[in-house]
Amino acid sequence: MTVQDLRDVLRERAEAPSPANPYRHDQVRSRIRRTRVRRRAAAGAAVVTAVAAGFALLPGSVETPRRETTATAAAARPVPELPERFTSGDGTEYRRLAVATLRANGEKAVSVTVPVSGKPLDVAALCDGEPGSDTPQISVNGKRGEGRGFSPCLTPGRDVRPLVVPAGATEVTVTFDTTTAGGGCVREKKGASCVPVKPRRADWSLAVYEWTPPARSVEPDRIRAFPKRLGGMRLASSATDVSWRDHDFTLAVTSPGGKLGIEQLCTGELAGRMWFRFQIDGVDQPTTATCGVWDKGPFPMAMNEFRVPKGERVTITGKMGFYGADTNRPVRWSVGVYVKELV
Repeated sequence: MTVQDLRDVLRERAEAPSPANPYRHDQVRSRIRRTRVRRRAAAGAAVVTAVAAGFALLPGSVETPRRETTATAAAARPVPELPERFTSGDGTEYRRLAVATLRANGEKAVSVTVPVSGKPLDVAALCDGEPGSDTPQISVNGKRGEGRGFSPCLTPGRDVRPLVVPAGATEVTVTFDTTTAGGGCVREKKGASCVPVKPRRADWSLAVYEWTPPARSVEPDRIRAFPKRLGGMRLASSATDVSWRDHDFTLAVTSPGGKLGIEQLCTGELAGRMWFRFQIDGVDQPTTATCGVWDKGPFPMAMNEFRVPKGERVTITGKMGFYGADTNRPVRWSVGVYVKELV
């Protein structure tokens, strides 16, 4: 029996209930305020360079020697540690498998190797830095993960993302990397020279967790109705349902002005993990959309707009899915189609 196994046995026999997640409400409020920025934060090209660095594993996981990276990192103030266990807003229990740290003045990448028990794996992060700081890219066994990365220091508290584990794997190596190639530049005014964007590094506390699916499916909250008008367009049609994999839907609309827009809203703990792809009259559109969450405040607009024949009826076919596992944690989704009126 490992130390971790002993901890699990003692915890199961304890009378105190599992601790609640004290950050839940703050996370929801912050996610709403920053939905627009986070859903567009992945714009731009980046090439990940895998660099192994020092890391620490908890007892019970795969043990590997630990080394300090720089004297500066060793003397720096401690980075807040993610909890050994926590319970998400829908009651799902998470258990930490490994921890790692990336410092602004230290190594740019860190890797951890964790066992795979068959339960889903997620990664979590805490950021200590300026908003817009470089975020770690996530790869599993050298393959870049799908879906949104961590928020670039925009969301206070814990940020959680899914890991996709190769079929049949008994362990995986997860790499967090802030090394990027390429970049951009900005002009202060028209005609001015373009100044390269400087890297903005932060301290990151990182951890890999496994979670136990709820015994029963967790019913997601109802979704607020779409605004009747949005972005100068009128709501023409919508569809709402509860998620399951490989599901699709069809809507037909007529746009007098020759333009339509599509919006998505979701509820449920895994709302941010849903993706949507669309066809218009059988033609694939080069857009993979994510879901907004709206329980108060202004509508989190991130409309995808498409040109269509004026005054002709077109058919929109949508397909949806999840990044990562979603066992017994469904998401309620709603898609709204807006059309441009004649001026």
